[in-house]
Amino acid sequence: MASSSVQGITSSSSPPPPLYMHDVFLSFRGKDTRNNFTSHLYSNLTQRGIKVYRDDSELERGKTIEPALWKAIEESRFSAIIFSRDYASSPWCLDELVKIVQCMKEKGQTVLPVFYDVDPSEVAEQKGKYKKAFVKHEQNFKENLEKVRNWKDCLSMVANLSGWDVRNRDESESIKAIADCISYKLSLTLPTISKELVGIDSRLEVLNGYIGEETGEAIFIGICGMGGIGKTTVARVLYDRIRRRFEGSCFLANVREAFAEKDGPRSLQKKLLSDILMERDINICDSSTGIEMIKQKLQRIKILVVLDDVNDRKQLEYLAKEPGWFGPGSRIIITSRDTNVLIGNDDTKIYEAEKLNDDDALMLFSQKAFKNDQPAEGFVELSKQVVDYANGLPLALEVIGSFLYERSIPEWRGAINRMNEIPDCKIIDVLRVSFDGLHESDKKIFLDIACFLKGFKKDRITRILESRGFHAGIGIPVLIERSLISVSRDQVWMHDLLQIMGKEIVRCESPEEPGRRSRLWTYEDVCLALMDNTKK
Repeated sequence: MASSSVQGITSSSSPPPPLYMHDVFLSFRGKDTRNNFTSHLYSNLTQRGIKVYRDDSELERGKTIEPALWKAIEESRFSAIIFSRDYASSPWCLDELVKIVQCMKEKGQTVLPVFYDVDPSEVAEQKGKYKKAFVKHEQNFKENLEKVRNWKDCLSMVANLSGWDVRNRDESESIKAIADCISYKLSLTLPTISKELVGIDSRLEVLNGYIGEETGEAIFIGICGMGGIGKTTVARVLYDRIRRRFEGSCFLANVREAFAEKDGPRSLQKKLLSDILMERDINICDSSTGIEMIKQKLQRIKILVVLDDVNDRKQLEYLAKEPGWFGPGSRIIITSRDTNVLIGNDDTKIYEAEKLNDDDALMLFSQKAFKNDQPAEGFVELSKQVVDYANGLPLALEVIGSFLYERSIPEWRGAINRMNEIPDCKIIDVLRVSFDGLHESDKKIFLDIACFLKGFKKDRITRILESRGFHAGIGIPVLIERSLISVSRDQVWMHDLLQIMGKEIVRCESPEEPGRRSRLWTYEDVCLALMDNTKK
């Protein structure tokens, strides 16, 4: 019968997993638990970033209820059924139950029963209030007793699965135990890492050791290394894999850039608190108040935070100065090119991001240059020359590999000769090879994004570029194919080294006279240009 832990159940002969729109479907009797247990469980799960379907809040107005509800059950990875005293009195709930059991058998859906204020045996054997409910059902469904028998069979089946009997237990502890279990089970079902993320597993192995350390305190983990080595990628993959184990999580990208903007520290603090507490309207008067709010509101919560691209210890003083700010078991991951930023806290675990070994480097390069794990025939030695030159840096391998895709052997040799002319293998100069190979229109699109539009919504960038006479519908896909930009959550992003390269290209148009440059993005340069123009 039920126990305080869950093993759940899945079909032993399930088909290939479908595309899930929801992590968890909640089945419950509204009048019994909607405003208490179910509401609290829903909040705990959503706070962890788990997608929960609750029929009283998710159905769109105007849609037929039953088909939409059935679709939601089919598109959920888990179903949690909260059995309460009057659950069986609702034909609606029982029909939900039948559909859930069907998905368990046919799709391998995991079913998790929770016995709120009813004995598991009362559910399994239809005793007590459940027996009374079925007396009425047999009267109301005289013409369809097969339906009633199916309800009974499904109740018995699910009630005999391992689940939670939360009667006479502290509600908050029960909800935490259920959410912890669901989080863990979800982490086991996450898709395997994309094969393009070559060499990621060896990096994660070290970091997972830090994450899993048995300690009562929060732990700071630093990921450091030179630009282009893949610090952000490792942090993002790790974050996505483990965030559901925590009561709240936040990934603060591009901290260096965001901090330098007007009101940057306060904006970062607001996002940190909003993401973790899931509250939109958090009012922070100033950054000093923000520090106190972080310490006050997060010191009892087990959270996961990533602070990406930190370049100054002062940034940490506003966001995550010390472990005592956060609840026991919290993990604060910081990426930085500067190890000195990370060593201010003696307890920080530091991981030096390593370059790719020769085999992994050749595989990553081949995936970009040949859309395969190995070089094409006739290109093996040329590929090894490029890989040796890139020196294990993922960014260089991706950009140069994308640039050489479908090019001829003479074009390869020309690119390699040019790279060999670059002193000290400066990565920005290596990346310039790819930029120089672009069509003039695509170069202008790249420079506009580097100077002004990084982080904007893709649709907005397209409108802006089209208004400038550029063919953004063609140019943006070209830049994506060349690994010069990427699109995430409908926003256009660019590695900061590529952005630096783009801005340097514009600066070199006229190093001494900003007014002669094609683009101006700093206040100082705009003022200088206006002053020079006034003098003339």
